Amino acid sequence: MPHNFDPNQNYHSFIDNKTEPLVFVHGVGLDQKMWDSQVNSLSDHSIITYDLLGHGKTPYNKEEITLNDFSDQLDYLLKFLKIDKINLVGFSLGSLIALDFASKFQDRLKSLTLIGTTYKRTEEQRALVIERFEQAKLNKPISKQALKRWFTDQYLKDHPEIYDQFIKILTKKDEDHLNFLKAYKLFANHQDDIDIIKNIKTKTLIMTGSGDTGSTVQMSKSLSDDLTNSSFIEIKNGKHLCSIECADDVNINLKNFIGN
Repeated sequence: MPHNFDPNQNYHSFIDNKTEPLVFVHGVGLDQKMWDSQVNSLSDHSIITYDLLGHGKTPYNKEEITLNDFSDQLDYLLKFLKIDKINLVGFSLGSLIALDFASKFQDRLKSLTLIGTTYKRTEEQRALVIERFEQAKLNKPISKQALKRWFTDQYLKDHPEIYDQFIKILTKKDEDHLNFLKAYKLFANHQDDIDIIKNIKTKTLIMTGSGDTGSTVQMSKSLSDDLTNSSFIEIKNGKHLCSIECADDVNINLKNFIGN
């Protein structure tokens, strides 16, 4: 099993055994609470949320982390819960994990949903992410910059509780900060394996906020072109965390996709 993996402390499940569960994979530096809007809206479905290795309440003590480590974590969690088939939903780094998992376990997936994923970054786009990673390594505060990329200014003004919640989540110290850097390094330096992606046949929905500057609409359209069984929906007026700011739009599209 993955290093220090303890399924009793890092996941929540709401399973009725009647449908394939929706399994949600959060982004770098966050935890499973980012999916509260989806959990509340999709209460008529079986749902599993969990904290990635080195995030939330899940420890991780190795020097490096890989997509394979994250896919193994999900694999072992599903085996622990004795679940054979799922609808997998990933956000940002979670989307990269979901794609990696799909490339290895297509028979375990009923559907795949990718929100705010990167794909075919330009050199300029990659350089910006690496620059932010270098700032984080130097312990320079990046929380406020991240929130401006993730939410519109008006939304943060209207929802100060969300601002406070995410500042608290993103303010990390000691071991939490070291684990954040491991995952951020993986995300910043990720190179797409396009041949592997083109071999994924799972029915896929791709969603991205129209104002997302790091995981752009063009990236998602390009990914949709390369995935043979996919569709793309642009979430109007959303940024990176459109799953929260534009939760109603994201949730209805997800419901329709899973229902079909």
